[in-house]
Amino acid sequence: GSHDSFSYWVDEKSPVGPDQATAIKRLARISLVKKIMKKWSVTQNLTFKEQLESGIRYFDLRVSSKPGEIGQEIYFIHGLFGIKVWDGLTEINTFLEQHPKEVIFLDFNHFYAMDDSHHFFLINRIRSAFGSKLCSVECVEYVTLQYMWEKKHQVLIFYHYPLCQEYPFLWPGNKMPAPWANTTNVHKLLQFLETTLEERSRYGTFHVSQAILTPRVRTIARNLIRGLKNTLVHRNLPMILNWVKAQKPGIKGVNIITSDFVELVDFAATVIALNDLLLEEDEFAT
Repeated sequence: GSHDSFSYWVDEKSPVGPDQATAIKRLARISLVKKIMKKWSVTQNLTFKEQLESGIRYFDLRVSSKPGEIGQEIYFIHGLFGIKVWDGLTEINTFLEQHPKEVIFLDFNHFYAMDDSHHFFLINRIRSAFGSKLCSVECVEYVTLQYMWEKKHQVLIFYHYPLCQEYPFLWPGNKMPAPWANTTNVHKLLQFLETTLEERSRYGTFHVSQAILTPRVRTIARNLIRGLKNTLVHRNLPMILNWVKAQKPGIKGVNIITSDFVELVDFAATVIALNDLLLEEDEFAT
């Protein structure tokens, strides 16, 4: 998985998003501020298509309306506005059309400046984009690749908002817990990942290990021009990748792992390779 999957492009010319504090919105009237914001808002370099081609199958999504804009268009957001959600969904669907055995998870976990009418608009967009590819809510343990292939389903949508209960193809957010370490310290992050894996529910939910470091205001202030990638990610990704390599998948282990700038190391290939351990277990059992 990728963290803030859509943030490969954010619009410096757009207003600052409603996910930001009032003080930031005021500061952003200074033109240089948005350039700095972009350096800290972008957590991925690859487009959806490029992420899919590199092996990413879980997408972490934050969305918002644009206050003051006529209509109900919804955009991706991380400090600054990204592309329209519809454009992202159609890009993903094109990949799925070309690869009918691939399965993806779209996790809509943060909503900003949206009332129910915006949600209805977005949910209809999701339905229009994927149609019969959408997998209805089911017991998590039933949803194997074989199950998905037989039903010709390719998309699981997780929707962290009460309206999900009204649509059979919207999985509730509590089926996709994603505990967040909220630290700049890689050792604290790895300890947090270990602890939350031990606390992971054995059955009934998926689980996201967020292998990401989060800048504090102080971090940003000291490294304004360097940005997220050069300040936190480059230096710590090798250690994070070593943690990934040491994991085991399955009921007591990792399930979904997300990272920033997934192309900087062999992140997707390393996570995918963990599945070989499950195959070895199956061979041993038989």
